[in-house]
Amino acid sequence: MKKFLLAAAVGTLTGGVVTTQVAAPLLAQEAAKTTNVYEQLDLFGDIFERIRAQYVEEVEEGDLIEAAINGMLTSLDPHSSYLSPDDAADMRVQTRGEFGGLGIEVTLEEGFVKVVSPIDGTPAESAGIEAGDFITHVDGESVLGLNLNEAVELMRGPVGSEIVITVVREGETEPFDISIIRDTIKLTAVRARTERDTVVLRVTTFNDQTYKNLESGLAEQIEDAGGDDNVSGIVLDLRNNPGGLLTQAIKVSDAFLEKGEIVSTRGRNPEDGERFNATPGDLAEGKPIVVLINGGSASASEIVAGALQDHRRAVVVGTKSFGKGSVQTVMPLRGDGAMRLTTARYYTPSGRSIQALGVSPDIVVEQPRSRQTEDEEEDTNRRTRSEADLRGSLGNDSLSEDEIRQIEEERAKAEEVAKLREEDYQLAYAIDILKGLSALGPEE
Repeated sequence: MKKFLLAAAVGTLTGGVVTTQVAAPLLAQEAAKTTNVYEQLDLFGDIFERIRAQYVEEVEEGDLIEAAINGMLTSLDPHSSYLSPDDAADMRVQTRGEFGGLGIEVTLEEGFVKVVSPIDGTPAESAGIEAGDFITHVDGESVLGLNLNEAVELMRGPVGSEIVITVVREGETEPFDISIIRDTIKLTAVRARTERDTVVLRVTTFNDQTYKNLESGLAEQIEDAGGDDNVSGIVLDLRNNPGGLLTQAIKVSDAFLEKGEIVSTRGRNPEDGERFNATPGDLAEGKPIVVLINGGSASASEIVAGALQDHRRAVVVGTKSFGKGSVQTVMPLRGDGAMRLTTARYYTPSGRSIQALGVSPDIVVEQPRSRQTEDEEEDTNRRTRSEADLRGSLGNDSLSEDEIRQIEEERAKAEEVAKLREEDYQLAYAIDILKGLSALGPEE
């Protein structure tokens, strides 16, 4: 017993010595780090004082501090930033769905201001701004070197005023100017309509109204069609949707999923991660879904597309999405300002991160830029003359009037689809896919 106790005592004593030997360098390193931080803060104070005392013009101290804070945040990634009290108030208004401006979502890419997407029905879309455009000048003033908030501030102005934006676009040899009249932006989160027997849900943004608009819009279209039996499927159009609220992306995904994970977020600390799961209930009642995406589909749009794709609940059609797979948390600060800080990455149900990669569509379909010329259309018309167009041709006496009427109605529907294909090739393609899926019928 004495030997055991002695051994235990020696072990404890030895352990104490080892612990002390290991802890001492760690404590020294930590102290050195702290000292270094204080030295850097002293350096910041020295620079601040010299600017305030010796800069060629008098400077506003508050502006200097804000610029320093914003510089610290924007050095982390393109989506972290400081929001002044005015900017914070504007952001809160935008999430409610109405604000003043141009109607574009922008980001920084290697120092350049890049358009993520124009928003439907806004001055920017009407003027011809496209996803992927790079903005180089605003009213002749270069935006190169500005942070995102500064560039956005440059584009702000009174409703009704004109702004000239210089754009560099892929496929164009020279930069060109686009004139836009600023207006009040009223976002309709979801626009619902029916093409043939397909309900098209155009989701333009993820704000407080998105799920509510989607649910009511879908119900209204089904009612107008005469019930579920008269609807073959749904196209969820997320093209040029720059994203928005994570909570709304989860609700929209849950609307069409019965169970399973929708999205997970993983931060710096593993214990801070979250998982969001679907609840029973499918607004589409199991009908086939096609999701449309393109390079302007970002953030919350990618969460929805990725969730429905991973669960094989929808066929994703279009082109690769933007690739914003990070989560920003808005933290209120003293003085009514706020800090937008990237706090996590999000992952689709299969565990893939979309950051910088985007969602790859199941079927890649480009949107053609040019339409047929008048000469090509005339050639097409000449090629589509038929026997019935010939003078004195024989009639068809094998069909009843009702059968002939049915054939003519089917032909009219086909012609409507052809017209839609000219106006929006990707949407027409999506509807054709749904027609094929509904023809196969549900799996047994």
